[in-house]
Amino acid sequence: MQYLEKWTDWLGEGKVGPFNAALVCVAVYCVVQIVVMALLSHVVGTGVGVDDSEQLMYMHYLWAGYGGSQPPLYTWLARLVAAVVGTNILALKIVKYLLIGAALASVFIAVRRLGYSSRAGAAALFGLLLFPQMVWEMQHALTHSIAAFCFSVVLFLALVELVQRHSLATYVLFGVAMAAAILSKYNNAIFLGALMLSTLSLRETRGVILNRRFSISLVVAVLLCLPTLYWNLTYTDQLLSHSGGFGMGRGESAIQTAFYGMRGLGKAILYFAVLPAGIFVAALLIAWKKPAPALQPAPWTEKLVWRTIAFALAMTIVLVLASGTTQFRDRWMLPILVLLPVALALRMDARGDKGRKVQDVIVFVGATLAILVLPVTWYTHLNGGDSRGSIVRVDYQSLYGQLTANGPVRTAISSWHWVGNLRLVDPDLVVLDDEMPDFGHLLIEPAVLVMANDKEPPEGILRALSEAGYVADGSPQQLVVPMLFDSEPPTRTLTVTRLKKAAAGAAPQ
Repeated sequence: MQYLEKWTDWLGEGKVGPFNAALVCVAVYCVVQIVVMALLSHVVGTGVGVDDSEQLMYMHYLWAGYGGSQPPLYTWLARLVAAVVGTNILALKIVKYLLIGAALASVFIAVRRLGYSSRAGAAALFGLLLFPQMVWEMQHALTHSIAAFCFSVVLFLALVELVQRHSLATYVLFGVAMAAAILSKYNNAIFLGALMLSTLSLRETRGVILNRRFSISLVVAVLLCLPTLYWNLTYTDQLLSHSGGFGMGRGESAIQTAFYGMRGLGKAILYFAVLPAGIFVAALLIAWKKPAPALQPAPWTEKLVWRTIAFALAMTIVLVLASGTTQFRDRWMLPILVLLPVALALRMDARGDKGRKVQDVIVFVGATLAILVLPVTWYTHLNGGDSRGSIVRVDYQSLYGQLTANGPVRTAISSWHWVGNLRLVDPDLVVLDDEMPDFGHLLIEPAVLVMANDKEPPEGILRALSEAGYVADGSPQQLVVPMLFDSEPPTRTLTVTRLKKAAAGAAPQ
């Protein structure tokens, strides 16, 4: 027990040379994950999951926007890293953990820049790891949500710097941070709006926005977002392609729709925050008998954080009621609650020994969870899971060899983006699904249609091929592809059809 207390104290206040121990641990953790996951995939030969395979498909191109209703920043970063280390799993993991590490470091630095203790910074950092979506889901899945997590926190840090120094450089950097937040995930507009409203609501901070230099930030942000805005206006169908996932207007009346919407929002918030909230309550109970000074009015720094959370929640409620949204995923709550660990860490810094004990519990539990999930993330990285996740275990070397046995293949097409994994074998391969913009212009012969015989309906890709003027070149073939990592069944049967250009209106048989 004494050793654990010393370890927690070291994480909260220790140093490794000139660097805080918490930041060093985050850096080491991310490097270990990058190296171990890349090596495991290299040795076993497995591919990547649903989200990373989509990136493999898109990062072949440098565009202002991409399909699937998602912004482009994560794909830009993946493409940039791939240009240095190649199109491989190492590149994908570097992007993922670089963003996770930057987010956690930004939280710590922002708390310290606000004048709080290193222990408060560590509590905010490790408090973020109490969210299952961050300590677990982001490590084995997700892409754009990781970017949203990173750049929302970076935006908060940029605002803290802006409050500290009203220089031209900080206004320019704040504009860059605003653009990065929006280009990482469009729902970060909620976080940005909430941050602006909370800043304007406080006498100590509103001057940074009312300053005429703030127009520089706005101009920088608009200029950086302008190409993507133009792309979205040009490809509106791609922007709205997943809008059906919001379940808009599902009720039989406006009141019923509003009820469904608020119930769905409440559930999403509960699922997102129940674990960290429960651990914080437990920490308060553990520290119950510790002395604490009398409660004092919260300083402007705490008010800024709490008001940002409140404004984000209020804006979300308004949007839900106005749009008729009834379906939510818990990770969509990130723009609302990402600063919750920060708010709690700041409050505890003013609570003496009691607050210190609470911070220690948060640091200890967050760090322990991060360590405990390590082997599970490695296993999941190789195994992938059931249903769509099983694409990780396909032997793509064998699949590519069978596809090219009778001649080269320049384009691989499927009903969804799992075939992006083939670019791990041939980085020059063009991979397409029915959500790819300019589908017909990107298709290069020789081309094959590869169907996984899964639950994904083929109508969309068949329609895209028909509109592009491609038909079957011969009868479909059945390929039996090995599955790795002791899969059951040990093989997977795929249907492959070679394609050729033909009269418009025909479709593959």
